[in-house]
Amino acid sequence: MSLSVGIVGLPNVGKSTLFNALTNLQVEAANYPFATIEPNVGIVPVPDERLQKLAVLEKSEKIIPATIEFKDIAGLVAGAHKGAGLGNQFLAHIREVDAIVEVVRFFADPNVIHVDGKVDPKRDIETIETELVLADLQMMEKKYDTLKKTAESGKKEDLLKAALAEKYFTALAAGNLASTVQPTPDESKYLYELPLLTRKPIVYVANESSSVILSPSSLPQGKLSEESMRSFGLRPQDDNRVVLDCQLESEISQLPEDERKKYVKELGLAESGLDKLIKAAYEILGLITFFTAGPKETRAWTCRAGTRAPQAAGVIHTDFEKGFIKAEVINWQTLIDAGGDVAAKEKGLVRQEGKDYIVQDGDVVHFRFNV
Repeated sequence: MSLSVGIVGLPNVGKSTLFNALTNLQVEAANYPFATIEPNVGIVPVPDERLQKLAVLEKSEKIIPATIEFKDIAGLVAGAHKGAGLGNQFLAHIREVDAIVEVVRFFADPNVIHVDGKVDPKRDIETIETELVLADLQMMEKKYDTLKKTAESGKKEDLLKAALAEKYFTALAAGNLASTVQPTPDESKYLYELPLLTRKPIVYVANESSSVILSPSSLPQGKLSEESMRSFGLRPQDDNRVVLDCQLESEISQLPEDERKKYVKELGLAESGLDKLIKAAYEILGLITFFTAGPKETRAWTCRAGTRAPQAAGVIHTDFEKGFIKAEVINWQTLIDAGGDVAAKEKGLVRQEGKDYIVQDGDVVHFRFNV
């Protein structure tokens, strides 16, 4: 399934540098606003050690990871909802993504200008979110008026749509994100009619850039102080934020893969900041990974949490969903512990699941279907 994440933020906060690190594509990262005009797009593999272990077990010829698409979107400034800067392009591009990675500048560098003249993370977050709220409010004003008139019909569907629109209009008018609204189950059926920017899930990236690159002593400690987190508008324990040094991560990403992993280990880290970010973006989209494994290839597949077996089969091929008979399922760790598929079947560890089975993260699945 194709899902995309937009990297957003004010100019000169490290968006394109982060994109370079994620994709190893050297997009322009110039020291002036709007260096990125059209969104650069990169397909990034989702780090998953389970995939490698399964491939070793199966002696697979090919290994194919799950992927996630990142888009580097032009910097936003105050007044974007009115078209200031590249506001119209920014808002159009962000409507196309499924989730947002918001880069917030924490580093002070006199050689890298700040669009507002001073580094202030809390203000920067408020600027971005205010512009998104105002853009949503503009859309909802028109939509709400239309739906109120339609609701005069008295039809249940029209009344539900109007009630949903009123909830969002009220929240946005108060300056709140649309994600703060809790629709009823009946109202949720009509969310597709209200494509609101502030309903998209957000991962915050605190960019604590250092001045010395590829020096272990320069790497951030991986967490901000509680005081800094409060200024960031988040609690220290929030899991929708990642702290990293975008410039350092970009430099590390250019190393050969074996050297990169070795260097990260030398720094005493289990994984790089980029790996944490990719996983956070993957999880905030509500995605899980299941696997197919064999001598020809071991592959990671993506579906949303709560997906039933036939629909998961459809991720591989539409014919698999149409002709679904059953799924042979085993947890990836159970399979490895058993020593392989044959041994797992002999021990009765492989389950036969039907159409109502909800695929779990880490399942290794073989689908049976009619052509």
